[in-house]
Amino acid sequence: MKTGRTIIVLFLIAALLGAAVIMAMPGKLDLRLAKPEQSAAPELTEPALTDCAISHDHEFGAVYIDSTIDEFNALGFAYGDSVDVTFSNGYTLEDLPYYNGYYSQSGAPLLVAYPGYPYIAAAINNGDCLWDAAGVREGDTATITLRERGKYLDIQNARDIHYTDARADYATDEIFANFRAVQAGQIRPDRLFRSASPCDNRHGRAAYVDKLLGEAEVQWILNLSDDEEKIADCMEADDFASPNFKALYDGAKVKPIALNMNLGSADFREKLAKGLIAMSEKEGPYLVHGTEGKDRTGFVCMLLEALCGATYQEIVDDYMLTYANYYGITAASDAARYTIIVESVLDPLLRTMLNDPNADLATADLAAGAVAFLQNAGMTDAQITALRDCLTAE
Repeated sequence: MKTGRTIIVLFLIAALLGAAVIMAMPGKLDLRLAKPEQSAAPELTEPALTDCAISHDHEFGAVYIDSTIDEFNALGFAYGDSVDVTFSNGYTLEDLPYYNGYYSQSGAPLLVAYPGYPYIAAAINNGDCLWDAAGVREGDTATITLRERGKYLDIQNARDIHYTDARADYATDEIFANFRAVQAGQIRPDRLFRSASPCDNRHGRAAYVDKLLGEAEVQWILNLSDDEEKIADCMEADDFASPNFKALYDGAKVKPIALNMNLGSADFREKLAKGLIAMSEKEGPYLVHGTEGKDRTGFVCMLLEALCGATYQEIVDDYMLTYANYYGITAASDAARYTIIVESVLDPLLRTMLNDPNADLATADLAAGAVAFLQNAGMTDAQITALRDCLTAE
């Protein structure tokens, strides 16, 4: 028995010595139980677009930043974010809202991913040409960084509205074409019409507008969005199907003035004055249109309505028909959005016309404001009277 105990003890001693040797051997595996290492959390990087090429959007005075909407959003940017934009010449715009529409106040800058644009764009909403204001040129670049996530998300959500270009989604041709007679103040019935474009078919509405302007016996068109070159391109396009527009154009009864969206600029006023003087010298019925018949058309029509004695409510009613046509927004269907659009879009336009950012629109003399705007644009009193007469006289 003693021999057995001795063997067991020797075995235990050898085992302990072997374990100690293994643990002490350099380069060998440490068999002791160790706590598992904690893997480091991945670093979160803020989205950024660096040294991206830019180009000039001549129609609206914006700076295209050569990243498509999908490419830009894939970097991690989201509508409603606040961003900083720095151009390679050193010009910087800080705390810009990033929207998918022109939702900032008139005169305020933004970064916009407007549906149908080839790229995202930095712009001044209804303001100066940003390309000129920033002093950039071809070959310059832009860098965009996130400043604050979701800072402007409440405005983005309230104004995020879209329309389709499918005729089947609209009840009538008139609604689809945003075509209607302007009936406010003393404007004669069926004297003045407004609509989307009868020549630019980017939204698939041109042929419908053309049919309706023919039925309305329109005799003269004020084209707010195009110049002669763009009209020629539209008429040469494979999908051009607007014979009534072509007949009027060939007969020198279309006045293209290619307005920008800087409503307070001298260029805007001068071009508009020339167009309205030409209107006053022609026989109606008249059609005023832009691309969608919404923004430039909305301003020009409210100016003409005010000139002809329309009340604030009449102007609101006509302006908001466009939002009913495109988006189905009415005071009854979506009171909150309706009010936001009136207060953040329409009212600033009227105050621009009045040249008074604090005007009480319910009590302001809108007709006098329209006259003053046209006088500042270079029209004489006689020309303003002739314009009013062509819309109101029997």
